[in-house]
Amino acid sequence: MDGGVDDGPVPAEIRPTERPGAYLVLLDDRPQSHVDLADPGRLDFDYVRRIADVLDAHGEPGAPLRVLHLGGAGLTLPRYVAHSRPRSGQVVLEPDEQLTELVRRELPLPRQSGIKVRPVDGRTGLEAIRDGSQDAVVVDAYAGGRVPGDLVTQECAAAYARVLDDDGLLLLNLVDAAPFGWARRVVAAVRTVLPVVVVSAEPATLRARRPGNLLLVAGRAAVPAAALAARALSSPSPYRVLTGSQVADRFGGGRPFTDADTAPSPPSA
Repeated sequence: MDGGVDDGPVPAEIRPTERPGAYLVLLDDRPQSHVDLADPGRLDFDYVRRIADVLDAHGEPGAPLRVLHLGGAGLTLPRYVAHSRPRSGQVVLEPDEQLTELVRRELPLPRQSGIKVRPVDGRTGLEAIRDGSQDAVVVDAYAGGRVPGDLVTQECAAAYARVLDDDGLLLLNLVDAAPFGWARRVVAAVRTVLPVVVVSAEPATLRARRPGNLLLVAGRAAVPAAALAARALSSPSPYRVLTGSQVADRFGGGRPFTDADTAPSPPSA
């Protein structure tokens, strides 16, 4: 799983891959990021490609975006945005300072990337972000291989909505397995403030064959669902995009998580 850690630091390692200039970032021996220094547009993890598909479809193609990332690890997605949308302003909330130092040293960011990493956890860092200042908020954070419970509550969803502009999108990477009891509660929490929701997933995950990544994309008025459906069909790893009644059928009926009643995602394996 590509993403950051929203808990205390854990042992980090960077390993070269068979592809020259490409590396894996591991935390506690779990693959977290794939970084291709020679080609930041190359995304090796399927669900990361799905996140990039949303960012590509958001707003004017190639225009700069203001993006807030909760979870950093190898900074794969910030590098992608800096590559595909030059002059973008990006803030990454990553509490593991040792990890960030290791990544900066061994996998340095391009000069003038516009990427700023703040050594703070997601909820704390959100408080310092100005109202309506972001085009997108990308939540891709893990603690011990699980999505932290404090990042999927109704109160946290309200904080995401607060920092987004009127057309802004929330991209929330979830991990669950059918019948998606945990994800249903996350969808319910997000919908209290961002009512338009689509969910993308691999067919095998939707068919209950294995747990997997569910990408929840939410906005106030619109989400680029048609563009995502087209990309899903042409993707090297095809996926499904659920909208409207499909989301309600698969992921409806949950009770929203709150700060007083929450839980991390189920283990991914």
